[in-house]
Amino acid sequence: MKYLHTMVRVTNLEQSVDFYCNKLGLVEVDRSEVPQGRYTLVFLAPPGQTDIQVELTYNWDPEAYTGGRNFGHLAYEVDDIYAACQRLKDKGVVINRPPRDGRMAFVRSPDNISIELLQKGTPLAPAEPWSSMPNTGVW
Repeated sequence: MKYLHTMVRVTNLEQSVDFYCNKLGLVEVDRSEVPQGRYTLVFLAPPGQTDIQVELTYNWDPEAYTGGRNFGHLAYEVDDIYAACQRLKDKGVVINRPPRDGRMAFVRSPDNISIELLQKGTPLAPAEPWSSMPNTGVW
């Protein structure tokens, strides 16, 4: 058995690609327009890891998606959790669960998919402003 990808449905393809690529740092590895099914598929992956993909599914006919938290979350390992969170914050992303422990943080996509960021290796020492930053919303 081989892991292929995780699929999440999105309501605004451009906004979602902007979030996952320009803010989170994934790269687009494939895109398919399927007129007969009235949807677009966009496959994204961390740079240099094209075998670990997220599939964004955009249905052309509007549909309301609820319960994004029911999905669970996507998780990505980062080299420096504080730098990753600062980069996201600087780009307007809310840090829902700050990395107070130097190990774990959560943000949400435009479609409320929870994304967990985990520090690679040993947790970093607690540091401000993250140590005293409260949770925001849900994750």
